[in-house]
Amino acid sequence: MTRSLVGVGLLVLLAGVGNAPAQTYPNKPVRVILPQLPGSSVDTITRIVGAKMSEMLGQQFVIDNRGGAGGMIGAAIGARATPDGYTLLSGAASSLIITKFTYKALPFDALKDFEPISLIVAAEAVLAVGNNVPAKSVKELIALAKAQPGKLNMASSGIGSSSHLAGVMFTSLSDINVLHVPYKGGMSAMSVFTGETQLCILPAGAIVGHIKAGRLRALGISSKTRSPLMPELPTIAEAGVPGYEYTSWNGFFAPRGTPRPIITTIFSTTQKTLADPDVKQQYANQGLVPLGSESPEEFGRFFRADFDRIAKVVKVAGIKPE
Repeated sequence: MTRSLVGVGLLVLLAGVGNAPAQTYPNKPVRVILPQLPGSSVDTITRIVGAKMSEMLGQQFVIDNRGGAGGMIGAAIGARATPDGYTLLSGAASSLIITKFTYKALPFDALKDFEPISLIVAAEAVLAVGNNVPAKSVKELIALAKAQPGKLNMASSGIGSSSHLAGVMFTSLSDINVLHVPYKGGMSAMSVFTGETQLCILPAGAIVGHIKAGRLRALGISSKTRSPLMPELPTIAEAGVPGYEYTSWNGFFAPRGTPRPIITTIFSTTQKTLADPDVKQQYANQGLVPLGSESPEEFGRFFRADFDRIAKVVKVAGIKPE
């Protein structure tokens, strides 16, 4: 009888030892699906936070770039992944929201297939014009556009891109008529300082170098408050377009069904990472503001609200799914 009890106790002890690693998260590398190509702004954002989280949790956060189709390919992989915490998605409005309105059919439902975890950063954009444009302020640019309806060209990084939607919001609220000219990537900024187009609203980190070099003239920042990157620059709202605010963002998501304790671990580690002075400085150098979230639920509410906001802008832009 005694031997039997000892045997049972030993089996229980061994079972507990065998389960211990499974109860410690993470106990192997975590794959982070990134629906963008290497070298993109979202790639840089994710690698900065991923490196610090690897250090904090003792396991590598491996960035897996899956670009293409406006981010749809990578997002679909993230949605189909096993919900065990070892595959995350570094998502943005471009891959999770805008694709809803630019593609007729998606292999995922962004609002149903993901667990929002936390915001990472927000990216401000700058309204800028070329040196051949006489306008020295937002109000002067609006007056110029109204005096020449349809004559000014507005560059963007592509139909449905954040720069396109930011521009549509600007032209709608200021009641001006300009011609939208979509480009690929950095060609949009170049088209403005070469004079092919006259204005753009592009991410601050992408064009601050051109502004400091005198190739572009900045008129306003798209965020709600002034940017520490260019504190002398007024917001577009205070410079003449009340109610204007447009920022792009990036955040962590997990496949729907990921255990709550794992979501909590990723969330809390993300907040600690974003508070790290070195991480904050790296983001500041890119013209980015680390935000984080109060809770996964708060990020979920933000995500749904942004979905509704972008839906309205898309309608104004007349973007049709293809």
